Amino acid sequence: MDTIASLFSFITTPVSWVIVQFHSVYGAVFGPDTGWAWGLSIVSLVILIRICLIPLFVKQIKATRAMQTLQPEMKKIQERYKNDRQRQSEEMMKLYKETGTNPLSSCLPILAQSPFFFALYHVLNSIASNDTVGVINERLLESAQKAHIFGAPLAAKFTDSSEKVEALNSSLTDVRVVTAIMIILMSLSQFYTQRQLMTKNVDTTVKTPFMQQQKMLMYVFPIIFAVFGINFPVGVLVYWLTTNVWTMGQQMYVIHNNPTPGSKAQAAYLERLHKQVTRHGGTRNRRQRVIIKAIVAKGRDRNEHERKFINGLSKAGLAAQTDGAVIKGESTAAAQAEDGATTGATPKRQQPKRQSKSQRQSTPAKAAGEPTSLTKSDEPQGTTPASAAKKGEAKPAGSTRSKAQSGQRKGPQRPKSPSKK
Repeated sequence: MDTIASLFSFITTPVSWVIVQFHSVYGAVFGPDTGWAWGLSIVSLVILIRICLIPLFVKQIKATRAMQTLQPEMKKIQERYKNDRQRQSEEMMKLYKETGTNPLSSCLPILAQSPFFFALYHVLNSIASNDTVGVINERLLESAQKAHIFGAPLAAKFTDSSEKVEALNSSLTDVRVVTAIMIILMSLSQFYTQRQLMTKNVDTTVKTPFMQQQKMLMYVFPIIFAVFGINFPVGVLVYWLTTNVWTMGQQMYVIHNNPTPGSKAQAAYLERLHKQVTRHGGTRNRRQRVIIKAIVAKGRDRNEHERKFINGLSKAGLAAQTDGAVIKGESTAAAQAEDGATTGATPKRQQPKRQSKSQRQSTPAKAAGEPTSLTKSDEPQGTTPASAAKKGEAKPAGSTRSKAQSGQRKGPQRPKSPSKK
């Protein structure tokens, strides 16, 4: 670790200068030799660095989502050219160039933060060795060695011997207890950050190897931090714990306000957006219009959560426009113009009631004297058409049937075959 930190000695002076400036501010409040003054100086250094890295963090989010989208295509290329590594690499680079995706963009914040991390490690290690470094002179060196955080010196490590710890005016028990608690908190914050990314902000509609890699990192990273954490000084643990907490809070904000399409976080966000839009009858700010505009532009390519959101607006009598605005639908506007009341949907067409058999039989004919097919004959049941003709009575229209209707055939009838008993 000392060899790696020495490679970034060129940035040691700027890092030590920033720490000294923050120390002069906090030292006036808490005292120059207190752990609060030096500890808050390190925390402020982390916050300043992370604020400067926000543009890289935004680029990391875009690159990560683009890589998730490209995973199916990448898998096809790997299967197609699995026996030709060179052609596989060429097709991968071609895919990245066509889509404007850079795989290294997702690692930019970590890579950009690494020099500051190793420079801080070099500064604290020099303080533990009683050596001046950067702009930290002998007076500031003596003040930093007196600073303790919960009884543990800033430059002490978990693996230090009791003699070295006693030289820093502390006990080995205090150092190991404080460092162990910080290592545990550092590992838990890293695990929770990866876990909320996997459970809330991953597109569950696409199963890709990228998800398996993220799931593996969720368990590997905390173990790596726990193993290497015992070799970090207390001041570096303060730095790393602070940056982990910052990352966790920053990711929670992104998941809550700008979730990945198709994820559980997007379903929760669109549900909140639907409630706000229906409550106010339209969008309230530019950000809501941008989200709705992107959903409308997808058309048939919308995922399940986005289709549910659009259908929910339609049921509420609202319609999303191509510019992201939400207006009242035509049916709602017509109902308001007619009776001044807001209706959520158009009235259903009423079906006529079905009449019973007795009601249909008692219905009078449309024309006078015209018999209907539903009117029963007044003739007795035993009266045949032949007897009615003898009496000179007219045959009812409904009682006469043609030969074709009665099934009679012309010519002699074929005798029935005797039944076999």
